[in-house]
Amino acid sequence: MDFREATMMRTAGELADYLGATLQGEANQRISGVASLESAGPEDLIYVDSAKRAGRAAASAAKCVLAPANSRITGKTVLEAEAPKFAFAKAAAWILPAVAPRPGIHPTAVVAASARVGHGVHLGPYVVVEEDAEIGPGAVIEAFCFLGRRARVGENCRLHPHVTLYPGSQLGARVELHAGVVVGGDGFGYVYGEGRHWKFPQIGSVEIGDDVEIGCNTTVDRGSLGVTVVESGAKIDNLVQVAHNVRIGADTVVASQVGISGSCTIGKRVMIGGQAGFGEHASVEDGAIIGGPSGILPGKVVRAGQIVWGTPVRPLEKFKQQFAWSAKLPELVERIEKLEGELEDKRKK
Repeated sequence: MDFREATMMRTAGELADYLGATLQGEANQRISGVASLESAGPEDLIYVDSAKRAGRAAASAAKCVLAPANSRITGKTVLEAEAPKFAFAKAAAWILPAVAPRPGIHPTAVVAASARVGHGVHLGPYVVVEEDAEIGPGAVIEAFCFLGRRARVGENCRLHPHVTLYPGSQLGARVELHAGVVVGGDGFGYVYGEGRHWKFPQIGSVEIGDDVEIGCNTTVDRGSLGVTVVESGAKIDNLVQVAHNVRIGADTVVASQVGISGSCTIGKRVMIGGQAGFGEHASVEDGAIIGGPSGILPGKVVRAGQIVWGTPVRPLEKFKQQFAWSAKLPELVERIEKLEGELEDKRKK
């Protein structure tokens, strides 16, 4: 079975206790799933995060709803929570527990004699595990994955189909890599001399911390001479490029199509919007927010807690001011041309 196929029947009262929510209504109301307002059935849990959506919740078929305190939703059992969307996500993980494929090694998998495979591991069809690789207990390695020499996969990791770990790549515990992720490929490093491009050594490694999730077809390059690091709790979307010697801090979130050049340092709890681009050696301090698509110039430092936008990035308020002026450029050009015409007429008189 795949993830999320099993459900746990809960009651509203049990869920309120688990979430620390305040129950208003029927404690024995059964809950077996989660859904959107429009698609929910009677036993699905839904949520609203503002009073203006209360009417839509009341019209939903769901009988139980997570909502802010003092919500008035007619005919529903209400679980009042300070942050309903977060509570909904937490509830979903409890109601729909992850179910991994059964442990075992598929007959078509190729596992080197020197590889170390922990208890309860699942190796799917055509998986390749090279010499001295290590797979921790409870890990799930799906079809066509490749684990190079001395690669390490921590306990309870999940690698979806066609994930590639180059030799020496290191994953912590509970890491989830979606289809097509490549970890540990060579960085894009060349030196020009004697009329040609010479490849700079790409002999470093990649270390990915615990509870990291990386989306489909994202690439994380190995360090050139050092280490590329993704710290624990970071979440990286699909189609992101992380170059050599980059460090991404704990609990940072990176949206799709971001490109991070070599030797950039990104702090903890940073939020990076889609299609943002980072020049080499750029630095983003803890808690900053990078709007997408923005451009961070090489060597630029974004300070802790700043919200920046644009190309090149600038503080959000300044960006909005400049953007507003740029929208007026056609009008300003017309006014200038008119004034120039009036001045020219005066000169001729």
